[in-house]
Amino acid sequence: MLFTSFQFVGFLVAVIVLYYICPRKHRWKMLLIAGFVFYAIAGVKYLAYLCATILTSYASGRMIDRLHRVQGAYMSEHKGSLSAEEKKRYKAANRSARKKWLIACLLANFGILAVIKYADFAVLNVNMLRRLAGAEDLAFFRFALPLGISFYTFQTMGYIIDVYRGKYPAERNLLKLALFCSFFPQMIQGPISRFDDLAQTLFAGRRFDGKAVSFGLQRVLLGFFKKLIIADRLMIAVKAIVGNTAEYQGVFVLIGVLLYAVTLYADFTGGIDITIGIAEALGIKIKENFDRPFYAVSITDYWRRWHITMGTWFRDYLFYPISASKPLLKMLKAAQKYFGVAVGKRVPVYLSTVTVWFATGIWHGASWNFIVWGLFNGLVIIISGELAPLYGRFHERFGTGQKAWYRAFQIVRTFCLMSLLRSLDLRSSVGLTFRMLGTVFTNPGLGRLASGGIAGLGLQVTDYVIAFAGVALLIVIGQVRQKAGDIRECLARRNAALRYGIFLAVFFVILVFGIYGEGYDAKQFIYNQF
Repeated sequence: MLFTSFQFVGFLVAVIVLYYICPRKHRWKMLLIAGFVFYAIAGVKYLAYLCATILTSYASGRMIDRLHRVQGAYMSEHKGSLSAEEKKRYKAANRSARKKWLIACLLANFGILAVIKYADFAVLNVNMLRRLAGAEDLAFFRFALPLGISFYTFQTMGYIIDVYRGKYPAERNLLKLALFCSFFPQMIQGPISRFDDLAQTLFAGRRFDGKAVSFGLQRVLLGFFKKLIIADRLMIAVKAIVGNTAEYQGVFVLIGVLLYAVTLYADFTGGIDITIGIAEALGIKIKENFDRPFYAVSITDYWRRWHITMGTWFRDYLFYPISASKPLLKMLKAAQKYFGVAVGKRVPVYLSTVTVWFATGIWHGASWNFIVWGLFNGLVIIISGELAPLYGRFHERFGTGQKAWYRAFQIVRTFCLMSLLRSLDLRSSVGLTFRMLGTVFTNPGLGRLASGGIAGLGLQVTDYVIAFAGVALLIVIGQVRQKAGDIRECLARRNAALRYGIFLAVFFVILVFGIYGEGYDAKQFIYNQF
């Protein structure tokens, strides 16, 4: 069910009405039903995967929590009668039992994700080797990817890791954990919530708040604006460039890369606006997933601002554990011994960074394009870290660090670099991506561009004007938010007629100028494929 479909709008209206009709203590149950209905519409058979994640996480969480409580009770009961060595042995045995349940749950759920999402990628690579040996190809599995499996798997595995770490007790109510896994606005593309954050409002059944509902629907409207006015319009030109590699080379490759960067931002943030807006209308708080990423001054800064919940997930559940693992600590000592402290201490950090970015790349898609994209991000971050002292001395010497023009240069540089890296999303192979980028130098095609070649991309001049007027509006909204806070709060202090006149105008702009017709491929949001 598309977020931007009339079917979903009807579904959403029904959910909001029924939610507030229900008694407050039962509202979370209504959301659980809505989540399963939403998922069943995408494919009833895929409910089996969702239910498997819910049940294994519930059972494992309860067992791990029980072991935590058993240890606490045992220590209290034998306080003062156990030696330090006995306490250490008991805690080690208890931790080992908890770890077994954790590993079993992680293997089961990441195993499901790996088989469904990466089995054919593995077969593809095995077949390449078999061809070299003269053997026949293996058949592909052709598994269909269930809706949101990457998002709900990562979200739920974050929950089980937190329970293992003792951050909070396991959820005792199976149905509440099921709602955490299946809250329908998050099923398309996240954000990846933490249980202790989302549970504060997800199960509370807040009183009806007209302002919250209004603000939530306003944010949903903004999401529709980004998706239908900007993203789906510019995607037509992006597909025209990517789909005809013989005709659109050189400067058109760069145009496609830059248009895709804007398209992806409008598409992804538009979907997140819809998700957070729906939750807000229901009195549920979801953390923000973006913080003006196109104002980033470096790739590290960019990834603090883009898909924040994914980045913090990899940081907290992969980077830190790998960095502090016994093998890495042993490697740290060995590296310092043989290469010196200055070099040796970098080795574990770099290995952790490369591992995390490899995982980030393959999480985005079962393709070498995404793996290379992830590794390039990690490489640039490592190089930037190494060059940081040099940059510092340069800025100190020439006083450029605080200059507005230099910050503008950093922003443009980061945007261009990230856009070039994102070009790996667009092509069918890594080799083709670099060949097309190479045509910028071998076949720039500036003459064709000057003679109106951009007119053949499926968009009229008015389409570009509408799309970039929309982008300009987003920039204004971002500036207002930065200086004065939430633009909705600013408008709420204005005359009601003016405020609602603006929202009605945006609504009619979406209806009139939204992309629904010829040339529009009505697919899900881009990040749904990840």
